[in-house]
Order: sequence, then C-alpha cells, then structure tokens
Amino acid sequence: MSESRIRELVIVGGGTAGWMTAASLANHFQGSGLKITLIESSAIGAVGVGEATIPTIRRFYQSLGLRDLDVLRATHGTVKLGIRFDGWLNKDSSFIHPFGVYGQDLRDIPFHQYWLRLRAAGEKVDLGDYSLAVALARGGRFTTPSPNPPSTLSVFDWALHFDAGLFAQLMRQTAEKLGVQRIDAKIEKVELNPQNGHIAGVLLDSGSTVTGDLFIDCSGFQGLLIEGAMSAGYEDWGQWLLCDRALAAQGHAITPPPPFTRVTAHKAGWRWTIPLQHRTGHGYVYSSRHISDSDAEAELLAAVGGDLKMAPRRISFTPGRRKQAWKGNCVAIGLSSGFLEPLESTSIALIETGIDKLKQLFPQRDIDPVLVEEYNDWSQREMERVRDFIILHYWLNRRQDTAFWRDCRAIDLPDTLIRKVEMWKRRGHMVRYRWEMFQPASWLAIYAGFDFLPEGYDPALDGFDVPSLSRGLAGMRKAIADTVADCPTHQEFIDRYAKVVV
Repeated sequence: MSESRIRELVIVGGGTAGWMTAASLANHFQGSGLKITLIESSAIGAVGVGEATIPTIRRFYQSLGLRDLDVLRATHGTVKLGIRFDGWLNKDSSFIHPFGVYGQDLRDIPFHQYWLRLRAAGEKVDLGDYSLAVALARGGRFTTPSPNPPSTLSVFDWALHFDAGLFAQLMRQTAEKLGVQRIDAKIEKVELNPQNGHIAGVLLDSGSTVTGDLFIDCSGFQGLLIEGAMSAGYEDWGQWLLCDRALAAQGHAITPPPPFTRVTAHKAGWRWTIPLQHRTGHGYVYSSRHISDSDAEAELLAAVGGDLKMAPRRISFTPGRRKQAWKGNCVAIGLSSGFLEPLESTSIALIETGIDKLKQLFPQRDIDPVLVEEYNDWSQREMERVRDFIILHYWLNRRQDTAFWRDCRAIDLPDTLIRKVEMWKRRGHMVRYRWEMFQPASWLAIYAGFDFLPEGYDPALDGFDVPSLSRGLAGMRKAIADTVADCPTHQEFIDRYAKVVV
C-alpha cells in the first residue's frame, strides 16, 4: 500500500448509519488493506425511528450480496409500494405517491400531457388509475416487478418497511464478516492535530486512544466529531419546514398489513403508520410553535386508540444541514450531516448517497481540499432538492382549520423551488437536476395529489382526436386493473416468502 493512502478509517457511532457505512466501505475496499474500526457504546441508544425506506435501499443491500426476501425475513419487514397521504389537501382528501411511473409516453410527449388534454376535454380520471404501483397498493396486493416489463404500464418499484434495529444488526453482521472491528466504548475526548486541525484520535472511557487517518461521524444529531470537534456549523431551515418534534411509538401488528406507508394530517403536523410483520410503527411529527408536547402526545394517543406496546418517545430536531458535511479529515454521514424530517423516508436514502459520494471522492491521507469542496457541493445541492420536495407537500395544502396549515401555505418558497413550481404551472414541464433523489413521476404524484395542475397542456395535442385518446387511456387503465387482479395479496406474498414466526 502506498504511504499516501488512507490506512486507518474510524467510524464513530453505530446504528443504521454507522453500520451501513461500515458494511459498504468494507465491501468496497476488500483486499486493499484499509483497516476499518467502528466505535459505539451499547449504553447509548440509537434514534431508530426510520422504519420506512425508498427503493434505493434494495440496491444498497443487494450490492452487499443480500437478497430481498432474506432482508424481509431478517428485519420482520413488509412491502412498501408508496405513501398514502390522507387529509393533506383537505380533510377528506387521499392520494398515493407511488414508486412507479404513470401511463405511457407517446411521440416523445410525456404521458401526463395526454392526461391533461383529456381533463381539458372534461374527462377527469384519477391519475393514480394509470399507475400499477398505486393500483397494487389500493388493492392490498403485491408481486415482484417483471425483470423485462412488456411496457411502461408494467413498471413499478418497491421498498421495505423494516425494524431499523434489526436492519442495523444485519449491517453489523455483514460488516464484521468483511473484517470491520467494533469497539464498545464511549468517547471522552476528541484530540486534534495542532498543525492542521484534523482529528488525530479519540480518547475512550477505557483510557485508550483510537487514532486514524479519516473519521466518519455517525453519532447522530449531536455531531460529536463534525460539530463538537470540527465546528462545521449548521444551516437552520426552520423558516420553511415548521415541524421540529416527533413522537415515536410502537403498536400491535395490523392484519393484513397494507403495502404502503400511511401519513395522516393532524392539527399541527402529521402522523405516520408503518406496518411491520410483528408490530406497527406510529408517530406524530409536529411543530412546537403550534402545539405543546403534552397536547401532541394526547392527540397521538387518541388517534391510535391506546393500542401501544410502549409509551411515545419524544425526539427534538432542527430541520437543516451541516454547513460542511466534510471538514478536514472528518465526514458526517446520517443525522450528523443534517436532518429534514421523516416525511418521504429520506434519512436512510441520504445515508446511502453520503456513502456513495465518499466512495467516489475517497481521499489520500493529505485530504485534498478539492475533493472536500466537491463532496460538500454535492451534499448541499442534494439536501436542498430533497428539502424543496418536502416543502412542496406543505405549501400546496388548502386546509383552513388550523394555524399550522395556514402558516405552511404562507411561507416564502426558496428560489430553487419557485423555478420548479413556475415551470410546472405554466407549461407542465418538470425541471430536473443532477443529484436529485426524487424523479419526475414523484413530483407529478404530489402536484396531481394536491390538484395543482398546469394552466394548459402540450399544444401538439390539439390535433388529437379526443374520443380516440379517451379509448387509448381507458385501455391503459384496463391493462393495469387486469394485472392487479392476477396478483396475490400482500399478506399472501409475505406468508409464502418472508413470514417470520415471532
């Protein structure tokens, strides 16, 4: 190994972020001689709220040699085809943001333009009827996607609901098989190199010191290394994202479990319902400016009907990002790098992308500042684009019943989101950037779900025969309905392939 190479990498913090990072980097650098040490204290609990994921998680663990059904069983998981939003537009509204596309594009014109053309002609069919993922979710059915779909009408993806603690254990087992060394200890002090300000080592409560060339901070909200030692700074996004508290609880299992996450609007935020095989995750994400902690807990308990295995646990957070996710020889991954809120299940996905960016820009021991700058630029842009997608959910609401929802609608949008919204409103055009987690179909799901539609449609469709177009789209709907009718229920799929006896 060259003397300039990173030889010792230290990860501070276990949990989902720490062990995902350890497993992925150990797999990536197999045979290179890189030593990876993870320090965590069994006396410190993980946040462990994240039980819902997006489809990228499957690509992540598959890269480690793990199979979908094995992960479902190991984590007591269920299938997630998307998210159902109840009461967000108004009290009686409901729509699904699916992991999939809508309809078929024709003549290089996006499908949603044809849908808009029919609406302009007076035919108002729910956009979700053109999505196989939505139809499966509504029907409580599931089958794995075809590896060679005959048309885009058959295209959909899926993610998992899982026990985050069990998933972290699975990642730990994978990492340790790949040679990662674990130290169970608390960190008493972070020692800096006086010459360059880099982290030289961490002093443990056992009295020993662990040194390294590169340190990964997976210590959670506190940012023990990136903030406590490196003072990277934090950018508060509370002016756009009003929620700053969460109550997390566990209830008994739902039978049969729906193949989607449910998020229900409440007085000062929203409530999640996440079905696992052995229990259900419940939680209330809310704004402390609009409701007290005690009233929020009472509202959650009333909503779930007292069906809890444990009392709600309160988590406080500041939505935003670390100004420098990488500073010196310290990289923050997971909650230590920033946090938006649980909506749209982005936390674990941002762990994945943080690891991926580090692989691409992995430094030498001298820590080239050009690599650091690029990593921070990527991280900032990605976080801002996820932020804008989440802001859109709140800003588009039309509820008038509480101050929280009125205040969400009254915020001044970031310039980056204004451009996207204006391009959609004027022309039905999707603005898409690099390092964007959510694809156009996801933006379309939110725009349509909140009935926020363009002023017109593609003028190339003025010459289309409306009755023929109507028949064509009706054929799409029928093809999707026929496919769903032939699929097993979600419960049947779990029972056959991934059932866990608890």
